[in-house]
Amino acid sequence: MDNDFRSRQEKSYILMRRIYDFSMSLLILGMAVVMFFGAKLGIVQLIDVDPLFRYMFGSICLLYGGFRLYRGIYPNY
Repeated sequence: MDNDFRSRQEKSYILMRRIYDFSMSLLILGMAVVMFFGAKLGIVQLIDVDPLFRYMFGSICLLYGGFRLYRGIYPNY
């Protein structure tokens, strides 16, 4: 009985982590898209920001969002 409880607990933990990784990757990748295309979308707050900062921050968000997506697809918990 204890082994069955641990197995269910581990499965629910893995499911929760996968959902968390997917949702965080979507948010971070969305932020990367906003940073890259903010000026074309007409977002006033991003038009005045230095383009070098926007592209560097967008690149960091793209890399980290891709990493979180990879962890969601291939869980190794």
